[in-house]
Amino acid sequence: MQLHGTAKVNNRGHLEIGGMDTVALVEQFGTPLYVYDVALIRERAQSFKKTFETLGVKAQVAYASKAFSTVAMVQLADEEGLSLDVVSGGELFTALSAGFPAEKIHFHGNNKSLEELDMAIEKEIGCFVVDNFYELELLDELCRAREKVVNILLRVTPGIEAHTHDYILTGQDDSKFGFGLLNGQADEAISIAMSAKNLNLLGVHCHIGSQIFETTGFLVAAKKIFEKLKEWKDEKSFEAKVLNLGGGFGIRYTSEDDPIPASQYVEEIIGEVRKHADRYQMTMPEIWIEPGRSMVGDAGTTLYRVGSRKEVPNVRQYLAVDGGMSDNLRPALYQAKYEAILANKALEEPEETVSIAGKCCESGDMLIWDLPLPKSESADILAVFCTGAYGYSMANNYNRIPRPPVVFVENGKARLVVKRESYEDMVRLDLPLKEIIKK
Repeated sequence: MQLHGTAKVNNRGHLEIGGMDTVALVEQFGTPLYVYDVALIRERAQSFKKTFETLGVKAQVAYASKAFSTVAMVQLADEEGLSLDVVSGGELFTALSAGFPAEKIHFHGNNKSLEELDMAIEKEIGCFVVDNFYELELLDELCRAREKVVNILLRVTPGIEAHTHDYILTGQDDSKFGFGLLNGQADEAISIAMSAKNLNLLGVHCHIGSQIFETTGFLVAAKKIFEKLKEWKDEKSFEAKVLNLGGGFGIRYTSEDDPIPASQYVEEIIGEVRKHADRYQMTMPEIWIEPGRSMVGDAGTTLYRVGSRKEVPNVRQYLAVDGGMSDNLRPALYQAKYEAILANKALEEPEETVSIAGKCCESGDMLIWDLPLPKSESADILAVFCTGAYGYSMANNYNRIPRPPVVFVENGKARLVVKRESYEDMVRLDLPLKEIIKK
């Protein structure tokens, strides 16, 4: 089993993260519990940033907060000198509540509401990534009414597919996102944006997919975009100051995954952008990227307590835990795979193969199939690795199960950054039938 970041097995045979024994964390905070290795997040942030700095390229590394957004995480991103990518009013409000500098916030999304745009304009965020003609017109109208000018990028779909799961493909022609680069939509959007006095067009953005293990897709996307940039320079006298190539850099979930270092993605992207800028005699644009999963994914571990067991003779043994699709929707949503160990028996050899079932009332609530484990007992602690991205973000109250707390661990200290949701929290916004009738 490959451990990530500061994770190791201590002299008690327990899994330890950030200098904290996970058994002790469970005793203090209960289960299920999201645990984040802060040192690993810092390391990942700097690995992206330092490559740009070493190569002398002007850039912004924006943490894609959809992967995991809390006040503490946003503040950590700020500490590491990152920009921030938000995709909703809620993520924007979280960022502002955390005191994140508004001028370093980039606002994405394919259906930003009038209220969301209003909030972002009022708070003077750094950039809007405009996704469609409706938004382009509405944003310009709102800015004219408020006598404000905002920075924008136009999101384009370059017509290529990354090697990833169909549900998370975003760069191909048939996508809900962006202006088509090959069907004339991007050409029309550039013209509209250039003529809008209240929109300052910085450049273009694209995102070709998620959990990508090679650089080819990014390089092809850059090539296709530069071919258009050359046309726009010649025909419209437009030269992009910013080229945002998105995120989607892959991480290792299981032994089947073989990611490349962050520095390799950045080095090859820089090389390709520089090559085409020189070829077309353009000024080297500022490069923006948006790592999310690759910043926090393998820094997160979810701890569960083992509960019931069911054996189907000659078929399978099910081992149930006290969480499931309510705290990790990815396996049910797109068959995501994970690895896990018993945190309190980390040195013991596997003796059985079990399938990890969640507690939700759904047959599809299965976290891991066919997992080798030591002989397990009720109250053992199961540690599921690489749950830092889209675990907490997609957490829900299905079956009225409260969402787990979040703990940051670093240098032998644990800090609670999201409290455990209570039953009272879940009914706080509910209204009794009689009150509804009276109103």
